[in-house]
Amino acid sequence: MTATVIDGKAFAATVREKVAAHVTMLKSEHGITPGLAVVLVGEDPASQVYVRSKGKQTVEVGMESFEFKRDVDITEEELLALIDQLNNDPKVHGILVQLPLPAHLDSDLVINSIDPAKDVDGFHISNVGLLGTGQKSMVPCTPLGCLMMLRDHHGSLSGMNAVVIGRSNIVGKPMALMLLQENATVTLTHTGTKDLLSHTKRADIIVAAIGSAHFLKADAIKSGATVIDVGISRTDSGLVGDVDPAVMGVASFVAPMPGGVGPMTRAMLLTNVVDACS
Repeated sequence: MTATVIDGKAFAATVREKVAAHVTMLKSEHGITPGLAVVLVGEDPASQVYVRSKGKQTVEVGMESFEFKRDVDITEEELLALIDQLNNDPKVHGILVQLPLPAHLDSDLVINSIDPAKDVDGFHISNVGLLGTGQKSMVPCTPLGCLMMLRDHHGSLSGMNAVVIGRSNIVGKPMALMLLQENATVTLTHTGTKDLLSHTKRADIIVAAIGSAHFLKADAIKSGATVIDVGISRTDSGLVGDVDPAVMGVASFVAPMPGGVGPMTRAMLLTNVVDACS
């Protein structure tokens, strides 16, 4: 068996086409041009590349892109004042503060100062609570992208056994909640989990999101499982995911890193901005 690769890049291109069509409709029928404001603090190279990519794709689908770059020594008061300004700007429908922030800034305070209706990252405590109780909310882009790929390949996820490896607020926890809403039977595993293989070897779906290079081996999954690789680790040979390449010989579908979840994360951000206009 050789697993079918879930092509996140191609899927994301289709999503962006749909977003662009929706943006055209919003402009022509409602006079609304969706606007995304991205706040970048400091000079982190990876964050700068990511922000440029977001800005480029935002413009390509017909939205307005607003970038606010601030020095690493910005005060918390100054950053909160900028977010307040964006909260009250009618041209801005989505606000994203690029993480991580410098250590002197309280990330939770900053994120929770964003208007929940404009929180296109889905990190505000109000959106987290709405997701946890099964209500309509902004949801984090990476797990949303994972869910879209799973739905595309499986249709209904009802009754499937799903294992999420990692309990971060950005991926692991919201991923588990979203799979629960799809009626999957979900196990959320983490560093305190005993006998991880007893969980992964019975899973129909595995989402690996811990940032440990090639952590998930072929002998850790059952034949025919679907595996989504979210983790990223920097090694001497470059960036690699959580999933060992040998998994391709056991799984039925694999969303690899790179080329799987990453493009979908950016596409889901654009989707969230459009949703914020409604």
